[in-house]
Amino acid sequence: MSNGKPYAETRVAKFIDRRILELSPKKSQHEIAIDAGFKTPNVLSMLKTGTAKVPLDRVPALAKALECDARFLFRLALEQLGGSMTPSAIDEIFGTIVTENEVGWLKAIREFSEGADPRLTQRALAALRAIFGK
Repeated sequence: MSNGKPYAETRVAKFIDRRILELSPKKSQHEIAIDAGFKTPNVLSMLKTGTAKVPLDRVPALAKALECDARFLFRLALEQLGGSMTPSAIDEIFGTIVTENEVGWLKAIREFSEGADPRLTQRALAALRAIFGK
């Protein structure tokens, strides 16, 4: 919370910063800000550094500009608004928010298991840990 950046350590600020970097080969931060509909491009800098909160009404346009799932970005923005209990409150109110990428994983599981509704076994967990290097 130092240096006038109260949201610098939030997941949404870190995510926006990372997405801007990932998109840098194909579009500039200025272009992302314009695509998101910000009148002044420095607003995006304020969001990624944690100087300002992500406005919830801007999430759909910002997600499109960042080429990410709007549901995922909205969840991160909601976390920024509340305290440590916010993620559990979001889950309690909305249930598990599934992103488009996660839907892809679910479709693959259903396809490869032939709709068998497989349990998450220790072996499957170990395979997932290996995929993600955990």
